[in-house]
Amino acid sequence: MQRRQDIYGINKFTESETRSFWVFVWEALQDTTLIILAICAFVSLVVGITMEGWPKGAHDGLGIVASILLVVFVTATSDYRQSLQFKDLDKEKRKIQVQVTRKGFRQRISIYDLLPGDVVNLAIGDQVPADGLFISGFSLLINESSLTGESEPVVVNEENPFLLSGTKVQDGSCKMLVTTVGMRTQWGKLMATLSEGGDDETPLQVKLNGVATIIGQIGLFFAVITFIVLSQGLISKKYHDGLLLSWSGDDALAMLEHFAIAVTIVVVAVPEGLPLAVTLSLAFAMKKMMNDKALVRNLAACETMGSATTICSDKTGTLTTNHMTVVKTCICGNIREVNSPQNASKLCSELPENVVRTLLESIFNNTGGEVVINQDGKHQILGTPTETAILEFAMSIGGNFKAKRAETKIAKVEPFNSTKKRMCVLLELADGGYRAHCKGASEIVLAACDKFIDETGAVTPLDKATAGKLNGIIDGFAHEALRTLCLAYREMEEGFSIEEQLPQQGYTCIAIVGIKDPVRPGVRESVAICRSAGVTVRMVTGDNINTAKAIARECGILTEDGLAIEGPDFREKTLEELLVLVPKIQVMARSSPLDKHTLVKHLRTTFNEVVAVTGDGTNDAPALHEADIGLAMGIAGTEVAKESADVIILDDNFSTIVTVARWGRSVYVNIQKFVQFQLTVNVVALLVNFSSACFTGNAPLTAVQLLWVNMIMDTLGALALATEPPNDDLMKREPVGRTGKFITNVMWRNIFGQSLYQFVVMWYLQTQGKTFFGLGGSDADIVLNTIIFNSFVFCQVFNEISSREMEKLNVLKGMLKNYVFMCVLSSTVVFQFIMVQFLGEFANTTPLTSLQWLASVLLGLVGMPIAVVVKLIPVGSS
Repeated sequence: MQRRQDIYGINKFTESETRSFWVFVWEALQDTTLIILAICAFVSLVVGITMEGWPKGAHDGLGIVASILLVVFVTATSDYRQSLQFKDLDKEKRKIQVQVTRKGFRQRISIYDLLPGDVVNLAIGDQVPADGLFISGFSLLINESSLTGESEPVVVNEENPFLLSGTKVQDGSCKMLVTTVGMRTQWGKLMATLSEGGDDETPLQVKLNGVATIIGQIGLFFAVITFIVLSQGLISKKYHDGLLLSWSGDDALAMLEHFAIAVTIVVVAVPEGLPLAVTLSLAFAMKKMMNDKALVRNLAACETMGSATTICSDKTGTLTTNHMTVVKTCICGNIREVNSPQNASKLCSELPENVVRTLLESIFNNTGGEVVINQDGKHQILGTPTETAILEFAMSIGGNFKAKRAETKIAKVEPFNSTKKRMCVLLELADGGYRAHCKGASEIVLAACDKFIDETGAVTPLDKATAGKLNGIIDGFAHEALRTLCLAYREMEEGFSIEEQLPQQGYTCIAIVGIKDPVRPGVRESVAICRSAGVTVRMVTGDNINTAKAIARECGILTEDGLAIEGPDFREKTLEELLVLVPKIQVMARSSPLDKHTLVKHLRTTFNEVVAVTGDGTNDAPALHEADIGLAMGIAGTEVAKESADVIILDDNFSTIVTVARWGRSVYVNIQKFVQFQLTVNVVALLVNFSSACFTGNAPLTAVQLLWVNMIMDTLGALALATEPPNDDLMKREPVGRTGKFITNVMWRNIFGQSLYQFVVMWYLQTQGKTFFGLGGSDADIVLNTIIFNSFVFCQVFNEISSREMEKLNVLKGMLKNYVFMCVLSSTVVFQFIMVQFLGEFANTTPLTSLQWLASVLLGLVGMPIAVVVKLIPVGSS
């Protein structure tokens, strides 16, 4: 094996280089406002050093440079970490297991461990994992569109034996000999379809970019006016003194400071933190969802899932455990329990020998599964859970898979597909004749029978009474929530050619089997959570309607006023009838992929629902595509289904889907909290600087201070509020749906209430601050401006805490458990203290007395009870 690996290489592809941290730093530096500020800083340095010499004249310039670098590095770090996360995600997406025969044993191995010489077993929905040759198989159709762009499937057989990596099995099954792996395959970019990084903007980011642009334009307008008002004072003063044409360095510095303040107003006003908050929140949610067994392939799905109003779920494997066993049979017209080995062997002894022989021939030949000897020398059954259950039953009544297979030769196979709902196989008998075996959905296969085997083992015509009795048995099994399958055979007439289609009628019924697939634990509770969250759960299944109803009742999906309908009936309905029916449908049985697709389409377009769909088979791909969120099953799902999905449920469990919805809502609400917090800071910073510039001719908050505030509310605020974990209350409110507004009335109320309080505080300090604090002397202005700056920052700190809940009064609940939030909050306070007390030269501040500190903190703290009072004001919910 090692030698082969050395010669042929491994089945991996050279990955694109990871972008280094410095690339992200360079990208962060491209921000227009930061470039303007950098120019400001440069001019400030030149003029300052010329005027006042080094180092005194450089303080302003260096302060701005330090602030710019801080913003750049924080942005770059968050982007860089996120790109690494996407890389991990891509690795996770590519973990595909394949069925391989190696060293004479059938085993499941990772796609990465494939070597030339391995024999791979492929079935419907699989992706061809490497280049290889067709050895044997039936009705194999390969979809090569990912490689050639041709949508028409290609027939692969002995004449055309080439299989190429990255293509998909559309129909049939085969064994393939691997010939080439890794970069040497025809398509050295296998899985390129899966490795697109999250570059696309999510709907929420697009929405928020619109909000950011509007706010930015308002900010720009205010900035220009602020600059004009500030400069007008200086220019008119020079004009009065007749010195309009002679400018000193001090004048230039003053103009520059005005310009820097104007630019910084734009920086503060442009909420570039909005898209960052979305990305942070989504990336955080994605990482946590991985731990909760959900792999998000498409970032937007995270937030869309939060607004889902309906979930269309598969039954088998999602609502049920997908661990199936045959528990009841009806053979020779008699019902028998076979839920224990003793019952099975007893059954075998009671049945006529020819019946057992025909039954075993049917089960062992007409199957997509296989019984193999594993490395421990034990029998192992491979195949889908249904196939495994039936093979297990056949072995429990004494069947020998290999011996039975050797008696006849399989001449033709028509694999199971969801349209025909049955699987047929044609056997060439030892005497040269042919026999067809058929198994599938009970009522469909039974309808194709005109004979049955009676108690003596003789073949008897199937009259109306017996057909009615057998249909009653099928219903009885279904009412017990058993999946039913019917097995039948037909002797072919002489002169039958293999090229002909297998007949649709004229079969003899051998047996009906009832298979138990227990409901997963926790499903009932999850469905109840969905109902209380305003999310309707519908079951769409290919099973018999009575089985579907029984399981839907057990799960709590089917209610008294709900409707269960069969796919064929659904198809017949007119558009008017569907308008009345669709909202009531809770169970759709015997559905084809097209029915599922039609139901999803109606729910989305006609009823404006946000639909999540679960699927595992290739046949589910159209519905997964059509839905707002496609959820594929990680264990039972085929590669085709996974590729059409937005989220892969790694443990195939319905409860995980509810977890995804909870996280989706959490992302949405977290971003709303952040937007509320950010807009409050924007409004206040704009109003304070603008009104102050207009009335007093100078701005209390300097460029460096505004940059620090920008830092608190953009990056750190996003970190603190966007990473709040979900709580159970999220699933007690109605979903946002498709038409919900992002910035709700509740948010506007909170923004205006808090902004008004903060603006009043800032304005009062500016006009009455000196009297209030008893300031006098030459440093009165700088002390007052420091108090204003300090109070402003503490207003934001406490507003951040108030923003944790938009409607609830208790904002402290669970705060200490959120370590990110506590870290951000404490580091903001510590850095603010250092900035005021020790970085006066840079930040234009001066150390404050303990009393002044207390006043600043208290002014911020009063914002919290104010926020509580504001929350009591009733507003409409939309």
